[in-house]
Amino acid sequence: MTQQAVRRIKRTTGKKTALWRGLLFSVAVTAAAVVAFALIISFVDMGDGLIRVINQLIKAGAIFAGVSLAVPRGDESGIRRGALLGLIYMGAGVLLYALLTRQQFTWLGYLIDVLMGVAAGGLSGMVLGSLPAKK
Repeated sequence: MTQQAVRRIKRTTGKKTALWRGLLFSVAVTAAAVVAFALIISFVDMGDGLIRVINQLIKAGAIFAGVSLAVPRGDESGIRRGALLGLIYMGAGVLLYALLTRQQFTWLGYLIDVLMGVAAGGLSGMVLGSLPAKK
């Protein structure tokens, strides 16, 4: 194998590892934020509308946190990798939600959630990838 092929394999493997590391970090951030938010809700009376908004903010923040690990500064493919992380994160989240709650939620609602994840991940990847690389 030529050195160029070996470098290409190492680069691809590193990107896949970074993506999974970012995804796991997103899940950990989500779990911690949901537990903290549940504690807050137990002490403060909040309306359903506010709870929904904060849940969306938690998801977007978790996606941003995961993308910050998955997309290095100066990465030209940051938008693509961020969108992929958002797609996987929200896709898995929507699937788990549908299986665990068994609530009748429209496909449009699920699709909007997934697209929000793709948009948040792509935007995060674009911003983080456009920052100058650390030296």
